[in-house]
Amino acid sequence: MQPLPDSTLPLRSSSPAVAAVGGGTGLAVLLRGLKHHLGDRREHLTAVVTVADDGGSSGRLRRELGVLPPGDIRNCIVALASDETLLARLFQYRFPNGGGLAGHSFGNLFLTALTGVTGDFYKAISASEEILAVRGRILPSTLTDVRLRGSGRSGRIYEGESAIGVSGEPLTSVELEPALVPAFQPAVEALERADLILLGPGSLYTSVLPNLLIPGIRKAITQSPAKVVLILNMMSQPGETDHLAGHHYLEVIEQHAGQGLVDIVLANSASPSQDILEHYRMAGAELVDIDRKAILSHGVELVERDLLAAGQLVRHDPEKLSRAVLDLAPTSSS
Repeated sequence: MQPLPDSTLPLRSSSPAVAAVGGGTGLAVLLRGLKHHLGDRREHLTAVVTVADDGGSSGRLRRELGVLPPGDIRNCIVALASDETLLARLFQYRFPNGGGLAGHSFGNLFLTALTGVTGDFYKAISASEEILAVRGRILPSTLTDVRLRGSGRSGRIYEGESAIGVSGEPLTSVELEPALVPAFQPAVEALERADLILLGPGSLYTSVLPNLLIPGIRKAITQSPAKVVLILNMMSQPGETDHLAGHHYLEVIEQHAGQGLVDIVLANSASPSQDILEHYRMAGAELVDIDRKAILSHGVELVERDLLAAGQLVRHDPEKLSRAVLDLAPTSSS
């Protein structure tokens, strides 16, 4: 276990300590906004990131080199970079061809090479954070090689995150293999000391839940005095969350992590144009329905804000989202 020098420092600023839990592009969008408000002291902003990815470049590196998947970590590093210019773009560069290189991103290869040089995945992350002058901390939820397994309503078993993401049927449960995987202790400590814990936005079954399935992470969130905010996705994810409404997200989290974990649900209140929604419908995606009564029946607070980014894609605006989140945070930290 590698020590985090910053993690032992007391918080003496009016800024809250925020821990964002998830993975994928949704977490990166959230971090990109929050770094401008919380990045002055690294311990005020922590990303706790899943390492269950087994698709694309990350999956190939896992299978061929036996390393933890670097893709979600790389996205967070770039999102929290002080200056997202040439160096950050380099980390996101994906080789278009070249035999074994085709499809790999430079950042994934860089993290994999650093892991080989240092012999430690977290040391590789720390070195990359220094190179890109990251404003915050990025912590894997575990340093153990874990696999995700999902069960469909039909009884079919889906092995791996990538298979779950395209299951095309309602999922009855997901689990980790091994089930009793140890949490990364610095991630546990960040959650325990947080003033605000954020779940999502991101893929419910393959970005948010893999973290909550780790007993130490789940226990830390449950026992933390922090408010826990579930940031609802705006659109369904074809093949994974088809026809799930906002309260269904809560029910899935309660099923896998226990009742009472979430205190606040943050949802988008702005409406995309019908032309944009029709484009998504053709791709099999639909707006996540916000049934207020059903959400409130879970004993949570519902907060609705305009979180929609401009443009032709239905996605969260980093600045709108960060401001909405910080409005839910305590005004001071001890």
